[in-house]
Amino acid sequence: MVTVDGIAWSFTFNIITTGFYALIVYGNISWLFPRYYERNQKLTYVILVLLFLTLCGFAKGHLIGYVYNTFFNDKAPQHIEWYRMVYLSINGVIIFMLSFMLRIVLAYFTLKQQTEEILLQKTRAELNLLKSQVQPHFLFNTLNNIYYEAYMEAPKTAGLIERLAMMMRYFLDESPKTVVAISTELNFLENYIELEKIRIRHQIVVNFTKDYQEDYLIPPMLMMTLVENIFKHGIDKLSNENIIKISLVQEGNYLVFKTLNSYFNTPDDQTGLGIENLRKRLIILYGDRFELRTGPVADFYMAHFKIPIS
Repeated sequence: MVTVDGIAWSFTFNIITTGFYALIVYGNISWLFPRYYERNQKLTYVILVLLFLTLCGFAKGHLIGYVYNTFFNDKAPQHIEWYRMVYLSINGVIIFMLSFMLRIVLAYFTLKQQTEEILLQKTRAELNLLKSQVQPHFLFNTLNNIYYEAYMEAPKTAGLIERLAMMMRYFLDESPKTVVAISTELNFLENYIELEKIRIRHQIVVNFTKDYQEDYLIPPMLMMTLVENIFKHGIDKLSNENIIKISLVQEGNYLVFKTLNSYFNTPDDQTGLGIENLRKRLIILYGDRFELRTGPVADFYMAHFKIPIS
């Protein structure tokens, strides 16, 4: 006949056992597995698991003995033999193996979900890329058609349209590349300068010095930041004394690109977003093998960078 005390002890025993099993599962899934197994410290993981399971087994045995002797045993205290503690530890090992397999399954489904998300993002990126290619091609072809229509009536306007079309062709075909020919990059810059000049009321004097070998390759859009800053910060649209000096020369195994423009006490753009982004890009490309300086020099504002020849 099952007594009330027997039912209470059975319930208490199951609570203690379940609690220790939950501790094993939680300890492995949330702490041991991610900290050691997933970080490829498998030997450390095995050692800690064995120690953890042994401690849990003996702690469980002692706790069961203490609760039984304190609340459910009217006779002399009974001690759990060592082999019963080993048995309890073996039960813990079984629960641990189940938790290990559960963690592997969770990791598999997490990886599967991440893979599916990456594939979805890749598909979206490819679709956006196709869209970005279709739209510029449409605009580029339209500009060419406008150029031919304008050529007979306004050759100067047609020439500007042609420069804009060439810049768009550069953005479409060249700027995504890792490196481009220097001649291609300079052609883009010259088109940009000519288009910027039409926005200025007075004439701008631009002196562009070039002294380098034609077959060098450079990352695209490096020089654009310094030239763009000239027209953002170094031009007085009401003045007819705007002077711009640009040079790209070879010095040994380095290329030096320098810009000088009339200085109108404009804020130093050395800490501006464009220069800061250029500095970060140069660090990624060249590490510490480059120079980048900006600042006023006499009546001019100077900006230059020096990069190794590739």
